[in-house]
Amino acid sequence: TTMAEELRISMIQSHIIWEDQEENLCYYGELLRRVSGRTDLAILPETFTTGFSMDVARLADPMEGKTIATVKAWASKYGMAVMGSFLCKEDDRYFNRAFFITPEGEVTTYDKHHLFRMADEHKSFTPGEKLTIVEYKGWKICMQVCYDLRFPVWTRNVNNAYDLLIYVANWPEVRKKAWKTLLHARAIENMAYVCGVNRVGVDGKGLTYRGDSMVIDPKGKKIATAGKREEITRTCVIKKSELEAFREKFPAWKDADSFHLD
Repeated sequence: TTMAEELRISMIQSHIIWEDQEENLCYYGELLRRVSGRTDLAILPETFTTGFSMDVARLADPMEGKTIATVKAWASKYGMAVMGSFLCKEDDRYFNRAFFITPEGEVTTYDKHHLFRMADEHKSFTPGEKLTIVEYKGWKICMQVCYDLRFPVWTRNVNNAYDLLIYVANWPEVRKKAWKTLLHARAIENMAYVCGVNRVGVDGKGLTYRGDSMVIDPKGKKIATAGKREEITRTCVIKKSELEAFREKFPAWKDADSFHLD
């Protein structure tokens, strides 16, 4: 596929109604309707239908369930790709599963690899074992979820395998400094665009989230931010020619250390 020079990305920074799939699907459907025609890719926060709940047996949805069917309908109707994550049930296992769904209905998934032990996520979920890069409009996009942000080896951009790295998150306000710093670091060290989309509001466990969703260019410059604590949808444009020119002019990626993961 030829690469679109420009890709319009919309960060859907919003609160999540605690453990209420029905309400969240209605709510986020309306937020997506509002950006239709103005974007190529809309990104929702992590676990957008439930919040970061560990009540998986009650709340998890299979791939053929309502969540994926609804997102597919949005992508098709509004003519844009949609990414986010949800609690997924497969056989007798549960995954914090990110999805990337195109307007044509192609579904790509990535299961969160680093499970957040401080919330006992590892006791409820099975970790994903493979990195996922999806191609959309000629852009190679790496899908990541929240806590994955703290582990740079997992996401290393080997030989420019991806152009855009996306983190969907429920990242509490108390650790805002880590969120901002690491998003910038990932962009610089991987010479790629980075987008982090975080929720706002207070969840059912009383944790506060402040958003700080942002898009950063390969040089570490913030292109767009959704700001703090407010529900907002921010759309910005990323450019392929700028990425390629920088990689050519400053080819640090050629000097990266090789490694393999066990």
